[in-house]
Amino acid sequence: MSEQRTTRSKILQVRITWEEWDMINEKCSRSTCQKLSDYIRKKIFDKPITTYTRNQSLDDCMHELIRLKTELNSIGVNYNQVVKKMYTLDHIYEVKIWLQHHDGSEGLLAKKMNDVNAQIAKINDAWLQS
Repeated sequence: MSEQRTTRSKILQVRITWEEWDMINEKCSRSTCQKLSDYIRKKIFDKPITTYTRNQSLDDCMHELIRLKTELNSIGVNYNQVVKKMYTLDHIYEVKIWLQHHDGSEGLLAKKMNDVNAQIAKINDAWLQS
């Protein structure tokens, strides 16, 4: 059964307040409707409207993951600088001193990776509950 395309030739005018206008536009913007007229038509004829919802706990987790990713990136840059520095050192004594000074980087990296894994687990739990 093919769907016929009909021309909409009738105009329906309705007077509303600015507050009502703002409310309708805000609800339309949270839907998947491309045009306000599509949204209103669906509302009038009781057709389903898909709306976007936000999960604040998931947003918080994503914010934390982004922060951790930035920190991990900085640690990775520092680690690469360490390797480049090792290649420029001439004496073994200098290398030993430098490595002892930067030995904590590996532990810091492991801690941040554990933090990332914990956040991923939280997101996974939130996703499974919904």
